[in-house]
Amino acid sequence: MSMSSLLPSVETPRSWVVATVALALMATAFGAPWITVVALKTIAAEVNGQRAIPAFAGALVWIGSGVGGILMGQIAERVGIRWTVVGGAIMIAVGLALSTLGPSVPLFVGHGLFIGLLGIGGINAPFYVYVSRWFDRRRGSALALISSGSFLAGAIWPSIFERIIAHAGWRQAMLYYAVVELILIVPAALIVLEPPPQTPHRAVAAATTRGTDTVLGWPPNLVFVLQAAAIFTCCVPMAMPQAHLVAFCSDLGISPAHGAAMISVLLGMAFVSRQFWGALSDRVGGLYTMLAGSACQTVGLSLFLLTQNELGLFTVAATFGLGFSGLVPANILASRELFPVGEAYWRIPTLLLCSGSGMAAGGWVGGVLYDYFGHYAPAFAAGVAVSMINFMIIATLAFRRSRTLAVA
Repeated sequence: MSMSSLLPSVETPRSWVVATVALALMATAFGAPWITVVALKTIAAEVNGQRAIPAFAGALVWIGSGVGGILMGQIAERVGIRWTVVGGAIMIAVGLALSTLGPSVPLFVGHGLFIGLLGIGGINAPFYVYVSRWFDRRRGSALALISSGSFLAGAIWPSIFERIIAHAGWRQAMLYYAVVELILIVPAALIVLEPPPQTPHRAVAAATTRGTDTVLGWPPNLVFVLQAAAIFTCCVPMAMPQAHLVAFCSDLGISPAHGAAMISVLLGMAFVSRQFWGALSDRVGGLYTMLAGSACQTVGLSLFLLTQNELGLFTVAATFGLGFSGLVPANILASRELFPVGEAYWRIPTLLLCSGSGMAAGGWVGGVLYDYFGHYAPAFAAGVAVSMINFMIIATLAFRRSRTLAVA
């Protein structure tokens, strides 16, 4: 019996209240970038049809949120997550308002600096660290739940934004949503986000890992670099359908409303299946969950190369959502399993920076390849290749994990 199993559990009904509120706040925060995704062709029409420009704005959100997560994670450790979340909501609203001034510079600054770095950066990464401290038995399930906020945003908001954009334009949609961000996030953060419980588990975890010279038989930072490479290469192919599916459907003669609905199906399936992946990771661990998810993502993305009819694409979108959804929270869980809890405040945001950079690269490269070739097949093929690399990296870590357990 492990020492931690002899200690009282930190988990209470309050833990799940906090996780549920975190999910709702992340679903609201991550709604902001979806306006640009849904309006990608409309915005591109203002810059001679160059889809790489609005795609790059979306990429800047991911990069900014990753860099901001490292900075805001440290600030949250000092002043509490309540204030980084409130500040993040205000900055997202400012970024949306600035972006309405049009492509390209105001759109880039609004998305990269305000929505990404100062906005989502103050909400996303700090929530992973914060919520993980409310759980010790079902941490994988809790991380899977809150990380589903971006999927829930994609399932709910695109169809709503498509209607608003069709009637009022993308600029008005951004202004309306800026108000929604403030109304929903600020009061909830002030009321619910109290400090996490302090328990003996954190001291025990630090004591049992302090002084360890190797992780999986390798230098700890080598393992962490491979983890970072794994989360980057899983997110490059993950981003391509999400960033370009509405535009891809439009190219095929499928209406933007149906393209937005397809995004909702993809991310709705991802939200549901992520709960399965979270439960699985509680049983088998983060690395083995990553391995299964990587294989499923590779297969799902490959299917986009094989069909172009509407019914087929709805089916492929659902399949893809089922496959990729467990990768990011499983990687975060693996970090908590492999490294001391005292390092979580910088390791988790660093992984999320790599994740955001991968999402940024995938969305932007998809736009660049489309502008060069005039169709999306090369982008999806490139995504499949990167997903195969991801599988090989994770397989290496999982193999080391199995060898380490066998020796122990």
